Amino acid sequence: MSNSVQGKLTGTVIGKYKLSTQIGSGSFGTIYLGRNTKTDEEVAIKVESSQIKHPQLFFEAKLYKILSGGDGIPRVRYFERTSEYSYLVMDLLGPSLQDLYMYCSKHFSLKTVLMLAFQMIFRIECIHSRSFLHRDIKPDNFLMGVGRNTYKVYMVDFGLAKKYQCPRTKEHIPYRDGKNLTGTARYASVNTHIGIEQSRRDDLEALGYVLMYFLRGGLPWEGLRANTKRQKYEKIKEKKIATPPDLLCKGFPDEFAVYLNYCQNLGFDETPDYTYLRQLFLNLFAERKFAMDYVYDWSRRTISSF
Repeated sequence: MSNSVQGKLTGTVIGKYKLSTQIGSGSFGTIYLGRNTKTDEEVAIKVESSQIKHPQLFFEAKLYKILSGGDGIPRVRYFERTSEYSYLVMDLLGPSLQDLYMYCSKHFSLKTVLMLAFQMIFRIECIHSRSFLHRDIKPDNFLMGVGRNTYKVYMVDFGLAKKYQCPRTKEHIPYRDGKNLTGTARYASVNTHIGIEQSRRDDLEALGYVLMYFLRGGLPWEGLRANTKRQKYEKIKEKKIATPPDLLCKGFPDEFAVYLNYCQNLGFDETPDYTYLRQLFLNLFAERKFAMDYVYDWSRRTISSF
């Protein structure tokens, strides 16, 4: 992200939208709160410098259009590219699951994790059904809605997404190895660490690590020290391989290890059984006699959208 974008565009008008305060930053840009100058409706405006080496925002805007109409996918209102910046105007959403996890003292209850899991599997299935992989599944890239959608999980930040099949012929991309790690090492699948081309199984395995991160209050390969990023990735890979699902999920309901083992046993171009994975968690939810009331761990306190 270019530091030159941070904070200095307050007051800029793009189309019918006016930028106000900076509210965050994503993997490739700065995010501002904005307003529709005609209706006063609040929006989120993602800004990227035109000077960066590998611009992502135009690609991301196109991908949001491809995904439009999908449940839990934010709407794009407007896109504009100038000589200095690119602007992407979108629905304003609430806090990320990472923010909420920190807010809840780095732990979510089983009920909250299961209510999130059903929706997150749906979101991943949605992007896969449009022939794309996300490739950066992490708590920061899932946001809660606002207003009447405060219960709903949204998937965001498609800067690293990749087409895995031809939408027309359904021909799958070829198997490759020797790839560099794309995404976030903490949640990356074992195959991603090894250098194998990512496919649908890797998004789902990454989600399994996210769910265990929420339940456990962290993952065993966090906080490993190394001199270089490459050495750190190597240490994370070694620890991850040495911590198979049954060990990672020890002391937690069996369904989480079953989920991760299923993902790790999928073939490279195999279509995952998303319904089976959701049903695993739905059955556990029913077994524990939880109510599907969308009362999450953070619901009893007021959280401002950002």
